[in-house]
Amino acid sequence: MKLSARNVLKGKVKKVVSGMVNSEIVIELSGGTEIISIITKTSAENLNLKEGSEAYAVIKASNVMIAID
Repeated sequence: MKLSARNVLKGKVKKVVSGMVNSEIVIELSGGTEIISIITKTSAENLNLKEGSEAYAVIKASNVMIAID
């Protein structure tokens, strides 16, 4: 797999919540941090995402906002 995105985080699928159109995918990284993504249900099915399977969270953003309290 070759990607232009620089932020590729490998983890395991912790949870898949499928709706009528979209699915919520929770990926747990090695340190316990969770990344949550909403993708189409069709994409989740095509990727065969199941709890316990390995997956990558690929983050490509031209803007990252930072906030403080």
